[in-house]
Amino acid sequence: MPGRLRIGLLLALIGAATMLPAALPAQDRAQDRAADCTREQDCALGAFKSGEIRSLSQVLAVAREKMPGEVVKIELEREKGIWVYEIKILTRSGERREIEIDAQTLNVIKIK
Repeated sequence: MPGRLRIGLLLALIGAATMLPAALPAQDRAQDRAADCTREQDCALGAFKSGEIRSLSQVLAVAREKMPGEVVKIELEREKGIWVYEIKILTRSGERREIEIDAQTLNVIKIK
């Protein structure tokens, strides 16, 4: 096989392989990425870059609007296929409370 033809075939295969993930529905791609993640921070970064989660500043703005106080802990977890920020807040009265926010929609899921 001539060299140019081999290179052309190789480039065509590489191009086709890079197009496959785009052909999958976004939810399937998100589930594949979540399954492939080995380090939590890599998973979170990938989810942010793909638009699955909003920025921490946006999430904190919602949390502070709903529950004023000092943020003492933030966790990002995947629960039932949904990214959820769990934010622990020390209220002005000294009470420790928690708010859970959907990381993509910014909807408040639960206030404890």
